[in-house]
Amino acid sequence: MYRRFTGLKPMLLIALCLSMSLGQSAVQAQEVNVYSARKEALILPLLKKFEAASGIGFNLITGKEDALLKRLESEGRSTPADVFITTDAGRLQRAKEAGVLQPIANAVLGARIPQNLRDSENYWFGLSQRARVIFYVKNKVDPAELSTYEALADPRWKNRICIRSSDNIYNQSMVASMIEAHGVEATEAWARGLVANLARKPAGGDTDQLRAAAAGLCDIAIANTYYFARLATSGKAEDRKVAESLGVFWPNQGDRGAHVNVSGAGITKYTSHKAAAERLLEYLVSAEAQAWYAEVNNEYPVVADAETSTVLKSFGEFKGDSLNLSRLGENNRAAVQLMDRSGWR
Repeated sequence: MYRRFTGLKPMLLIALCLSMSLGQSAVQAQEVNVYSARKEALILPLLKKFEAASGIGFNLITGKEDALLKRLESEGRSTPADVFITTDAGRLQRAKEAGVLQPIANAVLGARIPQNLRDSENYWFGLSQRARVIFYVKNKVDPAELSTYEALADPRWKNRICIRSSDNIYNQSMVASMIEAHGVEATEAWARGLVANLARKPAGGDTDQLRAAAAGLCDIAIANTYYFARLATSGKAEDRKVAESLGVFWPNQGDRGAHVNVSGAGITKYTSHKAAAERLLEYLVSAEAQAWYAEVNNEYPVVADAETSTVLKSFGEFKGDSLNLSRLGENNRAAVQLMDRSGWR
């Protein structure tokens, strides 16, 4: 039986409600309790499908990424959570380092999720992919001028680039991947060049960068693919107009490939329903669940036999970086420090 508890305030009320919920459902043979940083609309339908298919009930709490992680830490052994779902490998790695997850040796997850899209020690598993790529204004930039992330530090792009701030985990992970490819010194030099080429002080989210480019404030924007896909499939004409004015460019196709990241999940260290939690993760990487998620949120599947959404297919084939995403979290501190030194605000 599903019970929903959204948000994290007031904390005491939610804790009491969840405690009551767990007590009332103790008679159930199996259930799984989920802390999700993904919005309810992006996880609840899948949990309902899982319940119908497996007979395993669930309880759901949604909230902000960092707040949910802090909650898991503070609850310790008394946490009711069995599964933690969040975005970005950097955040997943933080959960691992915080000691709130446990390694899982699961044959289904090991077989279906590529090695680079899960933790190197199986503390967390990617559930969906996104790429962070270059979007260009069609009537201002010839895609033949574009090549790599590294080339964006070239002075030819001075006052032409929009990107969000350095405190954004997506940018931190992109820089972390470059550290792995080139080292700290070379990546810092690149970051200084990128900052020198910004058209404006970083502000807003990825959608704001895309809108700024379409409005003529810059010629290039860096963003995750699903933000662009949302604009392209929006019911609002003004959103579709933004997407129509921009082109998608896949960087680094001649070497390591475009930077990719994941949303993912892990099983909590102190789970009381480990078997049910594993069943849920297995379901989330089934072809059915992967295809649904790809269509609804325009993120790429992590498994080979799942369908990709029509709009993502329109972006074309691309080569993604095969770097194990654990390295994004492991390089996060160095990435943040060099971004600060480079003047990226």
